[in-house]
Amino acid sequence: VQLQASGGGLVQAGDSVRLSCSAYGNPIIMGWYRQAPGKQRELVAAIDSGGGTRYVESVRGRFTISRGGVKSTVYLRMNDLKPEDTAVYYCNAARSTADILRGDFTSWGQGTQVTVSS
Repeated sequence: VQLQASGGGLVQAGDSVRLSCSAYGNPIIMGWYRQAPGKQRELVAAIDSGGGTRYVESVRGRFTISRGGVKSTVYLRMNDLKPEDTAVYYCNAARSTADILRGDFTSWGQGTQVTVSS
């Protein structure tokens, strides 16, 4: 599965951004992760093939994950961005929820930087 994330940038607090990630193959579940400087990578949101979603508590109500497109494309709509959302955002895909939750993939695509200024 090849992953290409895009859509990041420098924004101000309160702004919105939509990230996109295209996967080749037929992933069952896809997820967005982020890694802030000096912190471990964390799972932000995930969506399975049936549309079921999960979010980390800090983004619930502000971020929305969705899937669509001919390819397996996953989006992350981020509203009301805060400086603490600043991170490199990555996507990945797996065959099980357990794999997405563990996040111990051997391969990560190129992430996209999101920087939120106050």
